[in-house]
Amino acid sequence: MAVRATVSEHTASKQRPIGVFDSGLGGLTVVREIMRYLPAEPGVYFGDTARVPYGTKSPEAIRRFSRQNAEVLLKRRVKLVVVACNSSSSFALTALRRCCPVPVLGVIAPGVDEALKRTRSGRVGVIATRATIESRAYEEALRKGSGRVKVFARACPLFVPLAEEGWFDGPVAEEAARIYLSPLKKARVDTVILGCTHYPLLKKVIQKVMGPEVRLVDSARAVAERVQVMLNRGRSEERSDGNGRWQFLVSDRPQAFEQTARRFLGARRCATARFRLVKI
Repeated sequence: MAVRATVSEHTASKQRPIGVFDSGLGGLTVVREIMRYLPAEPGVYFGDTARVPYGTKSPEAIRRFSRQNAEVLLKRRVKLVVVACNSSSSFALTALRRCCPVPVLGVIAPGVDEALKRTRSGRVGVIATRATIESRAYEEALRKGSGRVKVFARACPLFVPLAEEGWFDGPVAEEAARIYLSPLKKARVDTVILGCTHYPLLKKVIQKVMGPEVRLVDSARAVAERVQVMLNRGRSEERSDGNGRWQFLVSDRPQAFEQTARRFLGARRCATARFRLVKI
């Protein structure tokens, strides 16, 4: 990685932003929760919209893209990196922690912890991209967390393009959900982890198909809570007294991304935000 700033350079100022990256717009679910929990914190979000989705890419490509994404954030002098992408969290988290001079937080562990708290029967479903499912990262983390848990995993590759197109509900999204989620309903899971940050955008239709008794775990809230703890515990010098201004960077189609971000995050939260195209 080209950028190798020191820890002291990153932690010297309370105004340094939180960094978040994802393969596209799904990470906005994480940004929304961080804004809610830490409204004074400035942030930088990078969405690699030119190469979305990551779930169909090889592990080597995902690791390469993830390092490049982290470099974009480190150039903006972020004080920590949130990997708001399950595919990157599955395959690149260890490598990123080795090469990044700031703390790196993935989305898998917070989601797993929340699922283990919520499940009553120990029958937990995981829906994610094909790459995340094939990595078995969620299965291994769940079983490590509880010996009694039974995991039922299902790849739902069409959910990402549906979310990117804004087809959050309606007959197409509902039919895809019925097909994908049928095995989980038959398995009688009581908790489902939304193992891709795009999937909360389809939360309404997923809940409708699974039924009201099934608990959906959105990792975004758990991640925001973990970020809050990281900035509070022994790192008070990094707490911001800023105005919570965010910068949004994308690798393709910034106008389309801005429209989606403003619709999803709300006009008030985007009032001072900046949207820019970044070539990587």
